[in-house]
Amino acid sequence: MTADIIDGKAFAATIREKVAGHVARLKDEHGITPGLAVVLVGEDPASQVYVRSKGKQTVEVGMHSVEHKLDVDTSEADLLALIEQLNTDPAVHGILVQLPLPDHLDSDLVINSIDPAKDVDGFHISNVGLLGTGQKSMVPCTPLGCLMMLRDKLGNLSGMDAVVLGRSNIVGKPMAQLLLGDSCTVTIAHSRTKDLPEVVRRADIVVAAVGRPEMVPGDWIKPGATVIDVGINRIERDGKTKLVGDVDFPSVQAVAGAVTPVPGGVGPMTIACLLANTVTACCRANGLAEPEGLTA
Repeated sequence: MTADIIDGKAFAATIREKVAGHVARLKDEHGITPGLAVVLVGEDPASQVYVRSKGKQTVEVGMHSVEHKLDVDTSEADLLALIEQLNTDPAVHGILVQLPLPDHLDSDLVINSIDPAKDVDGFHISNVGLLGTGQKSMVPCTPLGCLMMLRDKLGNLSGMDAVVLGRSNIVGKPMAQLLLGDSCTVTIAHSRTKDLPEVVRRADIVVAAVGRPEMVPGDWIKPGATVIDVGINRIERDGKTKLVGDVDFPSVQAVAGAVTPVPGGVGPMTIACLLANTVTACCRANGLAEPEGLTA
């Protein structure tokens, strides 16, 4: 068996196309342009690349893009004042503060100062609580992208056995909540899980989000299972830097029914879902029906 490759790049393009269609409809029918504000503090190179990509894709789908680039020594008070200004700006429907923040800033305080209705990253404690209790929330972008790909590949997920490897607040925990919402039987596994290979081996769905390069080999995977690899790890191999995921792709591909590659799998879906969340937030703010196919 050779697993099907789940092409996240192509799937993300279809999501952006849907977003662009909804944006055009909001403009034509309601005179509303969804707006996304991104705040970057400091000059972290990876964050700068990510913010540029977000801004470019925001404009490409027809949305209003706002970028605030602040000095690395920006005070917490000044950052919170900017967020409050964005909270009250009717042209801004989504706010994202790029992480990581400089050490002198309290990330939890900053994230929780964002209006939960504009928290398109889904990290605000109110959105975490709403998601955890099965209520309408803003959903973190990476888990939302994973869920979309699973639904597209497998259809109805009800009754499937799912294992989420990793218990982070950004991916592991919300991913488990989303799978529960689709009536999967869910196990969150981690570094202290006993007999981890056997736990993973029983799963119909495996979501690997541990941040350890090529940790999951093919002999951990149930034949025919669907594997979503969230990991993005830079390693040195044969004198070159290479991007690899949390699963050992060649051995997993030989066993699984479907698998996401790295790069080109989950990564492109994250920004696409950020755009989708912004449209969803815009519709909710204006009392309009949520866009079909873009929410959990």
